[in-house]
Amino acid sequence: MKIMSNELLIVSYRDALKSGKDEEWAKLLKDEIRRRGLKPFKN
Repeated sequence: MKIMSNELLIVSYRDALKSGKDEEWAKLLKDEIRRRGLKPFKN
């Protein structure tokens, strides 16, 4: 995986969820988000 900024990582994750096609990619991004301690969802 390319090195991404936190913002780009979250945007990529949201796009992967919206498209619904890249489930494996979304899972990989979600794991990286959790490792970094980010919260990708708005309340």
